[in-house]
Amino acid sequence: MQTEQIARRPAAAVKRNKRIVFLQKGKMDLTFLFFILVLLTTGLVMLFSASAPYAEINRGNSYYFITRQLIFAVAGLVIMLGVSRINYKLYKKIAWISYAVSVGLLVLVKVLPYNVNPNAKRWIAIGGFSFQPSEIAKFAVILLFAYLIAKNYEKMKTFKFGILFLGLLLALVCGLVVIEPHLSATVLIFIIGVSMMIVGGIKARYVALGAGVAVGGFAIAMMAGAGYWAERFSSWLDPWSDPLSAGYQTIQSLLAIGSGGIMGRGLGESTQKYLWLPEPQNDFIFSIVCEELGLIGALLIITAFGLLVWRGFVIAMRTRDKFGSLLAIGLTLQVGLQAVLNILVVTNTVPNTGISLPFFSYGGTSLLMLMAQMGIILSISRQSNLQKT
Repeated sequence: MQTEQIARRPAAAVKRNKRIVFLQKGKMDLTFLFFILVLLTTGLVMLFSASAPYAEINRGNSYYFITRQLIFAVAGLVIMLGVSRINYKLYKKIAWISYAVSVGLLVLVKVLPYNVNPNAKRWIAIGGFSFQPSEIAKFAVILLFAYLIAKNYEKMKTFKFGILFLGLLLALVCGLVVIEPHLSATVLIFIIGVSMMIVGGIKARYVALGAGVAVGGFAIAMMAGAGYWAERFSSWLDPWSDPLSAGYQTIQSLLAIGSGGIMGRGLGESTQKYLWLPEPQNDFIFSIVCEELGLIGALLIITAFGLLVWRGFVIAMRTRDKFGSLLAIGLTLQVGLQAVLNILVVTNTVPNTGISLPFFSYGGTSLLMLMAQMGIILSISRQSNLQKT
């Protein structure tokens, strides 16, 4: 009888270990969660304010965009909390699969006829939902790079692996995204990939070499779409040279930002959202934020993004596992850099290339994916908090 009990113990222990593998223990980082909720709540309020007139005139229902975004926000919160309980180390198993799928979708988007913007093929529509494959590509690059760098950390200083191999993987995705064309997403993916390579330990002299190759690659891609990029750069340098076409959206954005002043017109009091600024619920929602909340409100939102990024890096630094640390760095960089690029676009600091503002811009599938990625960072924080205890 005693022998049988002893024999059963290892099997029970194995089952417990399997549960530990799949379910993440530890307390999630409540500070990081707080900043997520602040940005998500503020984003929903501003989305309703920015989208109501456009939705009423074009959809016959001023609540059209906000009701859909609220559904995705609630679903996103559920997904985020669920993902935070999953052991993030399991994602190592799908690193190569996610990369292959993202490359396949980036090729597919050039073939399928569905198109939101006649000047760019960035969307795939399935069952009434549409999404940009570049959104999946961002996560795929982060996940694969975190996996490969952590697994081959001792090889990162070699040219063959640290530069050539990882560089080719990054170049393939960036090349497919830039020919959509989608320059903002290309720059975002490139900066994230290079940043992870630098954190991973590549030699400093290789960074300059990689930058030179990247500039050359971008130049070739731009020459391939010379007409499209020429129009973009022309409207960036002087939007008023074509105020009714190429420069129209930028001009309306700058008018919205300027009219907000220091304190803003007041929540809901924007005039540019009344069909002056095209589709204010999407890429240019920050212009409406500036108009209604003013410089003070805009700075508070930028501060909230900065604090979210800071806390994400704190989580990464506290994680002893290289894979988890790199994954947290990459996902945090994505949110921070995307917010920066969006603000640079709406203020005409860089050419208008189309990029959404995380937590604010309308888009159900992109919000779900963003919340899932925040759940991964929370999962990593659970592990780091468990290590402290």
